[in-house]
Amino acid sequence: MLAPDFVSHAPGHWPEVPPADWNDWHWQQRHRVTTLSELEKRLALTREERAGVLLAGTKLALAVTPHFFNLLEPDNPACPIRRQVIPRIEEGWDSPADMADPCGEDSHMPVPGLVHRYPDRVLFLVTDRCASYCRYCTRSRVVSGAGEQELVTDFEEAFRYLEKSPAIRDVLLSGGDALLLSDARLEAILRRLRAIPHIQFLRIGTRVPIFMPQRVTPALCAMLRRHHPLWMSVHVNHPRELTSEVREALGLLADSGIPLGNQSVLLNGVNDSVEVMRELVHKLLLCRVRPYYLYQCDLIRGSSHLRTPVSKGLEIIQTLRGFTSGYAVPQFVIDAPGGGGKVPVNPEYVVSKGDGRIILRNYEGRIYEYPDPVPVPVRHHHAAEFAAL
Repeated sequence: MLAPDFVSHAPGHWPEVPPADWNDWHWQQRHRVTTLSELEKRLALTREERAGVLLAGTKLALAVTPHFFNLLEPDNPACPIRRQVIPRIEEGWDSPADMADPCGEDSHMPVPGLVHRYPDRVLFLVTDRCASYCRYCTRSRVVSGAGEQELVTDFEEAFRYLEKSPAIRDVLLSGGDALLLSDARLEAILRRLRAIPHIQFLRIGTRVPIFMPQRVTPALCAMLRRHHPLWMSVHVNHPRELTSEVREALGLLADSGIPLGNQSVLLNGVNDSVEVMRELVHKLLLCRVRPYYLYQCDLIRGSSHLRTPVSKGLEIIQTLRGFTSGYAVPQFVIDAPGGGGKVPVNPEYVVSKGDGRIILRNYEGRIYEYPDPVPVPVRHHHAAEFAAL
């Protein structure tokens, strides 16, 4: 098997840009591709894409960082990177199953910007902006400024709610993307959370290290180190997204003691094959990132063309399990529509159970029997019972 390829595509479409500018995340953010005219200079757009771009201003904004844009194949509309960030006309088509808020976040929001759906953890929406906009975004109703709702986060009310909720021990910062905040602004939030005694864990959900690896600076990492235990979930869907710059950025985070997990979304024409997912999870481990979740694509409006059958996810997991390291096998989950939370979905490894035994099917399809233990009551023995030993 060939070693995975980590390459740089810089400067690609921007040959005139000095390296100092290219490697500045502020430059990357300011020079995102956001208009039809910019796209048409660099891509051979299809009619479906052009129509999708014209609709984007009323649904979910178009924005692609230069770093990520260089991964797009200019003459291939089926490019798996392109399908993730370039709008298509299908985004304007509603499926009967589509929902505006498929995860039921709005109905679990006790204060503006804070989602409390699980007993001991909350989702803190700290911004409505992302470095680039994924066309299947679960929160397209509130991110980018073009959706049907506006994200209004009341930070002080959120902090007060957390202070009065001792059952909460885990806070996930998301949005939008928390790593778009300045170091000072992000640290102010982390410091305030760390001042709440019952909050034990902090997490950041981000795609910025993938869209804009230049954002991961030594200064950012030094700041994050001050707030351990802090975990980070990144979002990579296709192995080509793991460039040499991304690998370096993830390495800086890992060297700072931040455990890294990856959350992929199963997408039609992007990563819905065993071969692509196997390459992805292997490259993630080389980047010191543990494949964590593989999500069935949420029922967000306008995403039906990107959704795959659930059976495809089960097939991928079954083909990974046993054929590669267990560290490389993510948990396949469906976020239950309406706010039911993440539901694990697994291939059927338990064939039957009963009569004191469990019948199992292993990764090769072979059948094994395991005797189901009967619990032995716990009893305390007297010293006399040991005297004769």
